[in-house]
Amino acid sequence: MAVLLETTLGDIVIDLYIEERPRCCLNFLKLCKIKYYNYCIFHSVQRNFMVQTGDPTSTGKGGESMFSTLYGDQAKYFEMENSPRIKHKKIGTVSMVNNGSNMHGSQFFFTTAENINYLDGVHTVFGEVSEGMDVLMKVNEAFVDKDNRPYQDIRINHTVILDDPFDDPSGLEVPDRSPEPTKEQLDTGRIGADEEIDDTKGKTMDQVDEMIKSKEAKARAQILEMVGDLPDAEIKPPDDVLFVCKLNPVTTSEDLETIFSRFGTINSCEVIRDQKTGDSLCYAFIEFEKEENCEEAYFKMDNVLIDDRRIHVDFSQSVAKLKQKYNLGNTKAAMDKNRGPGYIVKDRTAKQGNYDLVFDEDEDEPSHKHKKKKEKRNETEESDYRKSKDKHKRKRHRDDSDDEDRYTERRRKEDEMGRDRKKNRDREKDSERDRDRERDRDRGRNREGDRGRDRERERERDRDKRKDRDRDYDRDRDRDYDRDRDRDYDRDRGRDKYSSRDRDRKKDYR
Repeated sequence: MAVLLETTLGDIVIDLYIEERPRCCLNFLKLCKIKYYNYCIFHSVQRNFMVQTGDPTSTGKGGESMFSTLYGDQAKYFEMENSPRIKHKKIGTVSMVNNGSNMHGSQFFFTTAENINYLDGVHTVFGEVSEGMDVLMKVNEAFVDKDNRPYQDIRINHTVILDDPFDDPSGLEVPDRSPEPTKEQLDTGRIGADEEIDDTKGKTMDQVDEMIKSKEAKARAQILEMVGDLPDAEIKPPDDVLFVCKLNPVTTSEDLETIFSRFGTINSCEVIRDQKTGDSLCYAFIEFEKEENCEEAYFKMDNVLIDDRRIHVDFSQSVAKLKQKYNLGNTKAAMDKNRGPGYIVKDRTAKQGNYDLVFDEDEDEPSHKHKKKKEKRNETEESDYRKSKDKHKRKRHRDDSDDEDRYTERRRKEDEMGRDRKKNRDREKDSERDRDRERDRDRGRNREGDRGRDRERERERDRDKRKDRDRDYDRDRDRDYDRDRDRDYDRDRGRDKYSSRDRDRKKDYR
């Protein structure tokens, strides 16, 4: 007796304990037959513990038994079966969920760990997984939130009864075909079961690396925009500006402009200097009129020797000027917005009341006085205008003279900088020459020291050879002495032998 569950991750086959748990198996089989479990999600996934499903409301608080469809709400749950006692020993054990009152409805779970003893006697075991253990492990590895609910829906799409030994109860309505899912069932607020969340699927390793780098670049740009270093995350550096670094401190903007101008027209060339000291920071920005000229300079000028330094050339990643323009544009827009419209249309056809004053003859004298006052005021205004004009001329003359002085001062500073640059070059050459001499001197000392060490080693070898020769001589002398002593000893023994024999002979003659 078995049931096939078709899930979004694969098929799982459950073997039922019909004889040990007849009531739980009847409830489960008939719920599968009326398609009660279709489109139920796995609403709780606790890794290496259990995965739970069987609630049509997807909340973990719903679900009714098969008996409620026959006898109403009073049969929403049924009593659990405790005998015979079956334990949660192995992975893939299937149990009905206890609702807290030792009753069961429709929810059930699969165990994904072994020997979960504290579940024994609390939840009713009624089957086990016979096929599809790999699918169960996929469900077990799902990414979940703090409430153990998967971020992407995992559903039971369909249930197929492979063998049903129970007769259908009277009044049980079995649908002819699987019902269509409702909008509430599909709208769980999570990633859909059929949605593709793997962006790298079907892509090569190079494409995946490029995608990751693009995402990291966008994230860094957004962070820089939030901290105020970038005016906008989508802003891009200009393509016609080169960044030149590893410069010699004596290299000036004019030198670089002269060198790089052979590739095309240069709009600006600036060596960045310290604001306080005015010393070069050894890098510069060069803006070309055309992008083609900038690319040509990039390919040909990298690692070129300028003022005894090999420079490095790359495309500029700075957006400082663009940021200034962006901020200036925002400031102007804000000022225009605060100022309101610049032009106001007025109705010029409206007539204005003009009143002519009529004076008697006696009033001619006041009118004449008024005319004199007006002429005097005009003369005063004209004299003030001449004075201001003369003042402006004198000021402009002073400005011209100041400009000339500034130009002279700048020329003088440039000449001094040129002399200082030449002195620095000469000083560097002298220091390099002194370093070379000192290096050669050190090498000579090292060679003499090596020769002295070699001579000392040869002396030690000669001493060792003499010692070995003396030791061999002493050993040979001792060996000769021992041989002579042994020979004398043998000779003495021979004499003793002959003398004893002679004595024996004499005794025999007597």
